[in-house]
Amino acid sequence: MSVDANELQRATLERKKSDELNVIATALGVKPGSRVKKADLVDLILQAAGVTGSRRANVAPAETAVAEAAVAETVPAETADGNGHQVEASSAESSASGPPAPRRRAPRSVGWTGDEGGGADEPASLFDSPSAAAARREAAAARHQSAPVNDPPAAAPTAVVLYPDANALPATTPSVDPAGVDAQGDDAGSNDDASRTDENGRFDGEPGGRRRRRRGRDRGDRTDRPVGVDRPVGVDRPERNDRPERNERNDRTDRPERNDRPERNDHSDRVRDESRERFEESSIDPVSITGYLDLRDEGYGFLRIDGYLPSRDDAYVSVRQVRQFGLRRGDFLAGTSRPAGHKEKNPALLRIDTVNGIDPELARKRPRFEDLTPLFPDEKLTMEMSDDPTNMTARIVDLVSPIGKGQRGLIVSPPKAGKTTIMKQIARSIEVNHPEVHLIVLLVDERPEEVTDMKRWLQKGEVAASTFDRPAEEHIQVAELTIERAKRLVETGKDVCIILDGITRLVRAYNLGAPASGRIMSGGIDTGALYPPKKFFGAARNVEEGGSLTILATALVDTGSRVDEVIFEEFKGTANMELRLDHRLAERRIFPAIDVEQSSTRHEELLFDGPQLQQIYKLRRALSALGGEGGDGGAAARLELLIDRLKTFRHNGEFLAEVAKGSNLA
Repeated sequence: MSVDANELQRATLERKKSDELNVIATALGVKPGSRVKKADLVDLILQAAGVTGSRRANVAPAETAVAEAAVAETVPAETADGNGHQVEASSAESSASGPPAPRRRAPRSVGWTGDEGGGADEPASLFDSPSAAAARREAAAARHQSAPVNDPPAAAPTAVVLYPDANALPATTPSVDPAGVDAQGDDAGSNDDASRTDENGRFDGEPGGRRRRRRGRDRGDRTDRPVGVDRPVGVDRPERNDRPERNERNDRTDRPERNDRPERNDHSDRVRDESRERFEESSIDPVSITGYLDLRDEGYGFLRIDGYLPSRDDAYVSVRQVRQFGLRRGDFLAGTSRPAGHKEKNPALLRIDTVNGIDPELARKRPRFEDLTPLFPDEKLTMEMSDDPTNMTARIVDLVSPIGKGQRGLIVSPPKAGKTTIMKQIARSIEVNHPEVHLIVLLVDERPEEVTDMKRWLQKGEVAASTFDRPAEEHIQVAELTIERAKRLVETGKDVCIILDGITRLVRAYNLGAPASGRIMSGGIDTGALYPPKKFFGAARNVEEGGSLTILATALVDTGSRVDEVIFEEFKGTANMELRLDHRLAERRIFPAIDVEQSSTRHEELLFDGPQLQQIYKLRRALSALGGEGGDGGAAARLELLIDRLKTFRHNGEFLAEVAKGSNLA
């Protein structure tokens, strides 16, 4: 056979699995080792079939000799006598010089064919035609008759086709006994003197060669691997993989697969449909978004787009974005976001365009609020409006309790004294006279109608509110985000004013929502509940590097509650401006119910020039000299006199000039 034909035969065998090769080797009479490699198994099959040409040309001589010895030991030889009956010859181990042994009749083996004319048989393919098998037998007989006795068997000139069609493989492969060539009868002579019964107790009528073959099969792989030759590394025993029971599990078709169960598929389809509907309803294009950044302790945050309160449309800000741009709580961000995906609660922020109105890279270089230098207020916030001379609240505040940029002021008021009206007038004056000041009105634990009224009153300012029907945690969250927002603006050099209503309710919210420290003050206030509001109120300052934060907070007194009195006493010493309201004036319907004598500002000399300061001192001395009847100590008389005199002048400058002339106010 040509080399190409041999390679074709080898390629056909190499495409088969190890199980099929083991069946073929067994059919040829070869007992392969339990850990023989596939390539060695192919070589053994080809050698047993009489096909020349080994793929492993570089095999060591010792290994080649061992393989040939194994083949010679396992491949038997059968001959046909003159009557057409098959007989077996001895193996290659038998001595060629021994006396000739009488030939014995042996039964035919399944899978072997013999002609009537005699001759040696050769293992045939399971699917060859009778004519092809007869041709191979004749060729093998002629080859073995001409070969020397002691020489190894020559390669068969005819290729054996092993399972040419996988689909034609029979369901059950018949057990086939091997057959060889005639060893001229002399080779089998030594078997005649052997024991008549083999080690398995079989009848001794079988020839000696057949007994040796049976002993070789019983020994298994012990005889397949010669002494001194190690089993190839990495080759496993094929017994476990050769068990047909293992493949029966994969052949079961009665039970559906796990993914084919209708219950789970229905649920998956429903979830997939719902996800597709949500995806189709939401826009896949990025959308513009603006809001205030609310950071968590874990590092991530949310962009509050609906004021200072959480909502479902708030965008998620990742930790990476916070670190990359140096973001801080309260930053006003502008950028783009994508809609929330499957299993996501909030949209996600994709890109940041500006931080507090400036480039994100410039925002990283801004100073921290805690590192700024605080100063006394030295620039006055004028409350008086030139186009509204009848606004007595603004004009009286400018005279008795002026407000500067960076002021920390308390509006001390009993219930129903008109503090909300005074707050609205102050807010309107700041919006009109100082448009550069960023105004924020913070309403904590307030009535809902008051919140609506304040939103409609302001022209440009912001309103951050948490009504009394909300939990204390929400009051705290809104207040903290508001003060952080103001700090971020001050860091950029802007002037900010926060009007808080009120500091008393904020302390109550911290007393309920903050963790208890275990130390209780008079009135039931936890000591830990006072620190956060003090930190809030203490943030008011005039900054030397530029910018200011003004906080005007209301404090309740005369409520009959010991808690409110303790809160006022704690914050009384922290303020540098105090505007007191008198409930007795409010009861007499004298508005604004400002106690002129009790209201004052620390270091007011920094807010007035020299002549004006002397005029203010003279006005206070004149008002203090007035007495009055009743239990108010003359507060009503002083306020009424001041209001009457202010109505006669268009602005406070004319009034102070008249006071400087020494004219009597009365």
